[in-house]
Amino acid sequence: MKKTLSLTALALVAFVTLTGFRGCGHPDHRDPAQLAAFVTEHLNDVLDDLDATPAQRTQLQAIKDRLLQSVQKLQGTRQATHDALLAEWKADKVDRAKVLALIDQRADELKALAHDAADAAIEAHDALTPEQRAKVAKKAERMHGHH
Repeated sequence: MKKTLSLTALALVAFVTLTGFRGCGHPDHRDPAQLAAFVTEHLNDVLDDLDATPAQRTQLQAIKDRLLQSVQKLQGTRQATHDALLAEWKADKVDRAKVLALIDQRADELKALAHDAADAAIEAHDALTPEQRAKVAKKAERMHGHH
């Protein structure tokens, strides 16, 4: 289990590093078009820094597009989950089983997204040269305070 969590964390760090997909101080990520534009622009900057080949750009843009679809799918279910949990809170008696089922469903959706991110990071890793991967690793270390 620890290995899976470590790989998932590494995958998410790699994705964040490659795309800048964070949230703080950036466009409204609930808007799919703004999110896609922001991530695409940042990925293009990173690919410029890496001197990526046209084939690498095509492959990494496709990975980004696929992962954005997964993120947007998850975002699409967020409001319904929030509304259902709020309805339970407002009820005279909370249906514990329903609340736990909603939480489990959301956790499963997040786990699926983490798996998609891990797959995307592995594909991105394999698309880059060792020198390019070293640059991404260095950037990730700077972003996360490692030396």
